[in-house]
Amino acid sequence: MDVVIWDYWRSTAAYRVRIALNLAGIAYRSVPVDLLSGEQRGDDHIARNPQGFVPVLDIDGQRLSQSLAIVEYLDETRGLGLLPGDAVRRAQIRRIAHIVAMDTHPVCNPSVVARVMGIAGEAEPVRTEWMQHFIHRGLSACEALLPEGDGFAMGETPTLADICIAPQLYNAARWSVPLDDMPKLTRIEAACATHPAFSAAAPEAVKDRPPARPSTS
Repeated sequence: MDVVIWDYWRSTAAYRVRIALNLAGIAYRSVPVDLLSGEQRGDDHIARNPQGFVPVLDIDGQRLSQSLAIVEYLDETRGLGLLPGDAVRRAQIRRIAHIVAMDTHPVCNPSVVARVMGIAGEAEPVRTEWMQHFIHRGLSACEALLPEGDGFAMGETPTLADICIAPQLYNAARWSVPLDDMPKLTRIEAACATHPAFSAAAPEAVKDRPPARPSTS
């Protein structure tokens, strides 16, 4: 049975799921949804996900949405070890993941920023200042809460925290958010960049893939 992901190359939520699929060694077909043209609001995609967001993943006879729910499903069904058995450690990892995915990402979502820009009269400096402010605020909180160490966020192997951090750092670079005062995140960024599951999921790595055609809508 085909594994199909409906995604957009620059979507940080889709980026998270691509990393998890790569960590699981799952081959998948990617069907791009053009967020810039509004394809996510079309009837076909709304039928896949009533929220009109990416990613959407077809796997194991199921259709799943919401990136963290998908990543935890892959962790639980494929034994990826993204969340440890210890409850305190699990909570610490989820705390970092949620800062990124639930607090920072939503206010930087293109639909939210487009609404702000509409109110502000499409003043481009407003967009840049908005993105820089909220991305830096979220990453600064992560930096303060992350432990000292080498390599990944919580040890020698990737966790759910790294799967959320790496795409957010990509977004930070895109919006020229300074990381000079964030040595822990800089360390994590370097560790993720050298891991094949992360590098193969990066936006630049998937941008020019030939589009796949889904078997069903």
